[in-house]
Amino acid sequence: MGNSRILASLDETSSPPKIGLKDFTALIKIGIVNSNLITTFTGLWLAFLFTGNHFLQSIDIVIFTLLGSSLIIAGSCALNNYIDRDIDPIMKRTQNRPTVTGKISGSKVLTIGFTFVGIGLIMLFMTNITTGIIGIIGVFSYVVLYSLWSKRLYVSNTVIGSISGAVPPLIGWAAVDPSLPPMAWMLFLIMFVWQPPHFYALAMRRVDEYRAASIPMLPVVKGFATTKRHILIWVAMLIPIPFFMHSLGIPFIILATVLNIGWLVIGINGYKNRDDKKWATGMFVYSINYLTILFTAMVILSVF
Repeated sequence: MGNSRILASLDETSSPPKIGLKDFTALIKIGIVNSNLITTFTGLWLAFLFTGNHFLQSIDIVIFTLLGSSLIIAGSCALNNYIDRDIDPIMKRTQNRPTVTGKISGSKVLTIGFTFVGIGLIMLFMTNITTGIIGIIGVFSYVVLYSLWSKRLYVSNTVIGSISGAVPPLIGWAAVDPSLPPMAWMLFLIMFVWQPPHFYALAMRRVDEYRAASIPMLPVVKGFATTKRHILIWVAMLIPIPFFMHSLGIPFIILATVLNIGWLVIGINGYKNRDDKKWATGMFVYSINYLTILFTAMVILSVF
């Protein structure tokens, strides 16, 4: 009886930990998946609108595009977690990732990552070749150019990483219209320019963690003053973009301009605040709301 209890105890302690939904969503960075799904859908929706195709009559394209893009993003995020499992324990915001706690083994993470990316790319190629190629570019730029190469070497890592974050609306548009007219590239440009001020603000808030992990983020290498100037420059670069999107109508141009100027004014007024991290928090929160409002407005206003 005693031996059986010992064996049972050993079995319990040696059994792998159960993977919960919270761990899985943390592995694939569900927040990033959801936010990119919004921009993918916007590109998809606007492409239907501008080409005169019917949304419901092309439901197969909608499903393949949205599911395929979600899978390649989720898979890429899982691979990013695998790559960063040596530095994530150092940073407070990443200490509870399942790759750190050991709830998901490295081999499982790789299996999930490559499987999701593979299935997602197949779905994107089922729409057309252009969409699949853009998907490959997105995965390569995030996993290789950003995660494996620039993130730990160059202060420009945020700008390089912005390529992958700007790809989703192109994927959505290309699934309907592979010719990718100027409007599609304006969506790409908004996403590309939006990311540096968003992530620089985050890096200011977490500067001590990035410094401890030896990640050369802009505030770590150049300091807060330089980072704040860069943030304002990037925000200012957003201002002219809506005027190249006049096909969406005057109400959109007005809304986008108000959002852009509002972001810039808040940033400039923040210079009076001596608490740089408080300023960065305000800019970070505004950037999240900015993206959600802007891309949602594109869909809603295009209907009228």
